[in-house]
Amino acid sequence: MVGVSLKCGDCGALLRSVQEAQEHAELTSHSNFSESTEAVLNLVCATCGKPCRSKTETDLHRKRTGHTDFVDKTSEAAKPISLEVPKATADSEEAIDVDMSGSQPEEMVEPEVDKELLKELEAMGFPVARATRALHYSGNANVEAAVNWVVEHENDPDIDEMPMVPVSGGGGASKSSLTPEEIKLKAQELRERARKKKEEEEKRMEREREKERIRIGKELLEAKRIEEENERKRILALRKAEKEEEKRAREKIRQKLEEDKAERRRRLGLPPEDPAATKSSAPVVEEKKSMLPIRPATKVEQMRECLRSLKQNHKDDDAKVKRAFQTLLTYIGNVAKNPNEEKFRKIRLSNQTFQDRVGALKGGLEFLELCGFEKIEGGEFLFLPREKVDMVVLNSAGSELTSAINNPFFGVL
Repeated sequence: MVGVSLKCGDCGALLRSVQEAQEHAELTSHSNFSESTEAVLNLVCATCGKPCRSKTETDLHRKRTGHTDFVDKTSEAAKPISLEVPKATADSEEAIDVDMSGSQPEEMVEPEVDKELLKELEAMGFPVARATRALHYSGNANVEAAVNWVVEHENDPDIDEMPMVPVSGGGGASKSSLTPEEIKLKAQELRERARKKKEEEEKRMEREREKERIRIGKELLEAKRIEEENERKRILALRKAEKEEEKRAREKIRQKLEEDKAERRRRLGLPPEDPAATKSSAPVVEEKKSMLPIRPATKVEQMRECLRSLKQNHKDDDAKVKRAFQTLLTYIGNVAKNPNEEKFRKIRLSNQTFQDRVGALKGGLEFLELCGFEKIEGGEFLFLPREKVDMVVLNSAGSELTSAINNPFFGVL
């Protein structure tokens, strides 16, 4: 299959052309490039038409402009990549003359130029074809005009090709000559002008590279800021969930204390307290609760309930419960860190260590099943298929286990 891009073997970046690969090499010092059949991503903003070449660029564009719709034109822009630099089109003054009268094309021959001027240009070090072309297109005026023409067209791809003109367009020659000293001065001037032009081009390229480095730096900083913002939001959500858990635990303890207090008054033969004051606000709470929509429990809530049930069923052995939580956290952490390793995604149910730590405790197997594990081979193994590994679910499971281990009020409800 024909390659449609060049892939950097050092960083994996996809590039559309040889020129982009050269610029990438100058910016990063990477040199390992190869053809790839993977097309360069081309997402075009449907609002303003700006092309974006990565998900990061679309996120930045969406952040800056508020535009959210992007059209995937990757397949339309994908073209077979050429490993050769295309030749530039010749200047109009070097195009082949066409007979405007509509007659048949004439025989093409080399143009006639001033032999003396040609010898002077050869003595300055110019090839015969270049000197002939310069004299022809500068009108055979003098050496200075020919040298100026060479300086202006030294980057033409066909500058060293012999020009051809119709038999009737040979043109006459004019006499002009320079002394050897003038020839040396002209040659020196030509080299100086070529050097200055090259320096200007290098400066321009350096400015472009610096702009590219600045752009890439800004994008990296913005991507890092977005990642840190998402991490901060995730931590806030976890803290909020922990606070709600602690609040429910304190409420349960308060209710337990109230019940113990009422039991003590009953045993002492005292009348119960008037609950009118404490129940006055209860109808309002019940009314608000009745207005809330009933929704099914989320997977995170099911995990939390599973862990809470495990702790309540074995509340007399805190060490055993904590060991079970830590073992589950180890299983989940191994899968999250090594999702491609099958040994971390397969658990033998008959393993004595597993049975002692997790399998024998009610709620342990249920928690693993919520994380995606399935019973296979007649219930001999618990297995998590690679395609069902969900990092979001695993991260949520790890957070719930960490909260259960570190929160002293967990499982009181």
